[in-house]
Amino acid sequence: MLKQLLRKWRYGDEIIVVTGLPRSGTSMMMKMLEAGGLPIMTDHVRTADEDNPKGYYEFERVKDLEKETDKSWVREARGKVLKVISHLLRELPEENFYRVIFMRRDLDEVLASQNKMLERRGEPNPVSDAKAREAYRSHIIDSKVFLRTHPNFELLEVHYTQALDDPQSLAERVSQFLERRVEPGDLVSAVDPQLYRNRKAQLGTGSTPVR
Repeated sequence: MLKQLLRKWRYGDEIIVVTGLPRSGTSMMMKMLEAGGLPIMTDHVRTADEDNPKGYYEFERVKDLEKETDKSWVREARGKVLKVISHLLRELPEENFYRVIFMRRDLDEVLASQNKMLERRGEPNPVSDAKAREAYRSHIIDSKVFLRTHPNFELLEVHYTQALDDPQSLAERVSQFLERRVEPGDLVSAVDPQLYRNRKAQLGTGSTPVR
């Protein structure tokens, strides 16, 4: 309790960050937390489409974090949930405390989902799957080291497969991480297994997941 009071005195209300690679289930987690009653920071600029039928839950200004020098606007996310792609975690200002839910997904599934999205949009894929897989592997390791070595970040890793195959267990973990501010049953109500496309068993590949 004392630790929490001191942290709140130093940083104010914490920011819940949902992060991960593209196509790793971040939008699903945002929807779960919204169903749990948490306020979401989103501007609805990017609307739902075939790739994300339930919406993206993005806040456009997050994309400019790397370029901006004045990041004081991030304070507006205190007490709310903000979606931040994992490549931009290092750009978050140190003046806040972040409780980070890091979505993890098998890399072959991520790549398959990305490729299908690019194909639907008629856009070429500039990087081979092999190169992208290795880059993602290194990035995940670096991100976890960064999060675990900075005192204003707290980390929970969530696997996309568990969220869909065992949502109750996953919801319990998330609820505990968020200090019971959300009810597990409310989180589970937002899970839609029909959106689990590009499942590993259907891809016929055998990459080893990053630990």
